Amino acid sequence: MKPAAIAEGEHADEAATLPASVERYLDFLAVQRKLSLHTVDAYRRDLATLAAFVAKDAHGDAIETLKPAQVRRFAGSLHARGLAPRSIARALSSWRGYFTWLALYEDGPANPVVDVRAPKLGKRLPKALSEEWTRRLLDSDDEGADAAVKRDLAVFELFYSSGLRLSELVDLDVTFAREAGHVSRGWIDLESAEVTVTGKGNKRRTVPIGAEARRALVAWLAVRPGFVRADPHPLFLSARGARLSGRTIQSRLKAHAQAAGVPAHVHPHVLRHSFASHLLQGSGDLRAVQELLGHASIAATQVYTAVDFKRLADVYDQAHPRARRK
Repeated sequence: MKPAAIAEGEHADEAATLPASVERYLDFLAVQRKLSLHTVDAYRRDLATLAAFVAKDAHGDAIETLKPAQVRRFAGSLHARGLAPRSIARALSSWRGYFTWLALYEDGPANPVVDVRAPKLGKRLPKALSEEWTRRLLDSDDEGADAAVKRDLAVFELFYSSGLRLSELVDLDVTFAREAGHVSRGWIDLESAEVTVTGKGNKRRTVPIGAEARRALVAWLAVRPGFVRADPHPLFLSARGARLSGRTIQSRLKAHAQAAGVPAHVHPHVLRHSFASHLLQGSGDLRAVQELLGHASIAATQVYTAVDFKRLADVYDQAHPRARRK
């Protein structure tokens, strides 16, 4: 499970120096498991939180020698700070992974996090925009718009068209490249109307690009050369010629939604969820949605798309031979 990575700025004491064993573990995640930089950074932040707890409250104990009682106390401190159960569960997952590695590769003690349970998780489902509000968000006239607006509209259309994660979209290159110091993790192919991305677990998938997203991308690519500086690879560039950051995308999307009068907090995950929900409503094909989202488990797709039970019951009544009434 990918860690939640406790929100930046939430804890001022996370500047503790990481123990050497933790740094070796993070190197293992990056080099051996080939996890993305985003994921490794998330593990780093969660383990920095643990290191900060140890520095303050473990009375000179080393992080490698922690006991279950101490871990439980640290988890309780997270709860006292107001962290949601899901965030605590994912922090514990990060810690558990580190101690599992320590036992396997550095002859460490038994994992002290194994039997530490997080608070019970409630079902938290992301909210999808209605089709009407999605149209209002995306139906912007880019005729005469400046280049940055054309870039933003291409970003938003691609999120909704292909159901990409934020990290997947940020990593996109304008075309595939393999050269010294750079190998593309994702790229677009407008001729085939496809986008290829590298998702969780370093798994690659290819997803269709819809007609509206393709049109928006063509408009952006026509002005993109004016943004290119030293790095020619990124699909989406800032005014300074750097790869557009996730934080900037989130900020631009939020401002665009407010300007369009959309009565919801809109962020990239909302567009991904809207993509999945609208596609499922139109097709009823849960397996296809699973593949497009890049979910390893069908259960994740069922929760993520919040499948309406009445719709499933209607499908059952219409399709199952013993359900149909004479």
